[in-house]
Amino acid sequence: MDLDSITEVVAPRSRAALPAWRPGDSWLAGGTWLFSEPQEGIGRLVDLPSLGWEPHAVSEQGLTLAATCTIAALDRIELPAPYAAAPLIGLCCRALLGSFKVWNAATVGGNVCLALPAGPMIALAVALDGIGLIWTPEGGERTLPIRDLVRGPQDTALETGEILREITLPAAALCRRAAFRRLSLSPNGRSGALTIATLDASGAFALTVTAATRRPVRIDLGSLPEAGELAAALAAAIPDGLWYDDVHGAPDWRRHVTGLLAEEARAELAGGGA
Repeated sequence: MDLDSITEVVAPRSRAALPAWRPGDSWLAGGTWLFSEPQEGIGRLVDLPSLGWEPHAVSEQGLTLAATCTIAALDRIELPAPYAAAPLIGLCCRALLGSFKVWNAATVGGNVCLALPAGPMIALAVALDGIGLIWTPEGGERTLPIRDLVRGPQDTALETGEILREITLPAAALCRRAAFRRLSLSPNGRSGALTIATLDASGAFALTVTAATRRPVRIDLGSLPEAGELAAALAAAIPDGLWYDDVHGAPDWRRHVTGLLAEEARAELAGGGA
């Protein structure tokens, strides 16, 4: 879609060249959402890919993803064998339904910062203890867990003029066993409920719920729960008002299928599945 209110596009080559934020500005990453509908009030775009960030880095400390890393580039990453949770990357990439054109433009950071409940990069980052590095407009930086960055539909903890620079998934989280479940109302529909369960070497269990809720929910337990314990933990962690309601699923349906998906994921880990 043409954005006929845009009067300027800035393409900085370094952080020092970033313009001072002003009303009517918008960061431009992949643009797959930005150019999909009218954007009233936006007059200037600041192009982040022009900064030339390396898409990703793999090390013994974990996986670091630039906010401008595309979904296509993320899907091509090969992780070391000890990173047992590696299959989650491809599964979450495929939960972002779209053509190869979308995959080659949409970015990890854009998916997180858009903060839609069905954003699969949010699910991946929250399930794997993702930490966001944020650039502040004054030239400083701060870090924030992605589970705290996303606060609700199109609502984040980013302050005016801040940029999500990168997301780090620590090695300890990548070494966990993981089970992924996703459901939608139609075969090619937006996620109505998505759950990721993880189990670490010490026996600690975590369940991440997205798509079904207005913000990501992470439940952490000291050991693998029994079915009833997990159901009770879900009920306690997600009050009625937190279930999302849109054309992709009613709250009561989302609550019901989330319970089913969570139990399937728990059972997979209990049975020794990868």
